[in-house]
Amino acid sequence: GGYEMAATLQINGRPFRARRRADGVVWFDFAELCGKARGSVDYIEIARSFNTVLLSGIPVMGPDMEDPARRFVHLVDELYGRNVKLLVTAAAPARQLYAGHRLELEFQRTASRLTEMQGHDYLALPHLP
Repeated sequence: GGYEMAATLQINGRPFRARRRADGVVWFDFAELCGKARGSVDYIEIARSFNTVLLSGIPVMGPDMEDPARRFVHLVDELYGRNVKLLVTAAAPARQLYAGHRLELEFQRTASRLTEMQGHDYLALPHLP
């Protein structure tokens, strides 16, 4: 039981700095999880390992943030696929988080998933490790 203050997790041999970590729950900043070179395999491991992810500081992503936006899309896909609960703090509502152009269609799906992930039906689903 209990929780750890800031912790560095080793995921696929790379360090990930978490703000907090407790049984099945982890809290990351957006810059740590999506602002650095990360891959889908990292997000798969996070989705397998934790039933709840807190993600803070999600900015509005413009044309200068295509790489972090793509990583965010992949992260949400993996969390959604394993029924991980996702709690976020963001600079705007889900549909307004992406202000670029290249990922418009992908981000529409992401925004839709973020909305669905707030619903009672999704929250009642069991985690799929």
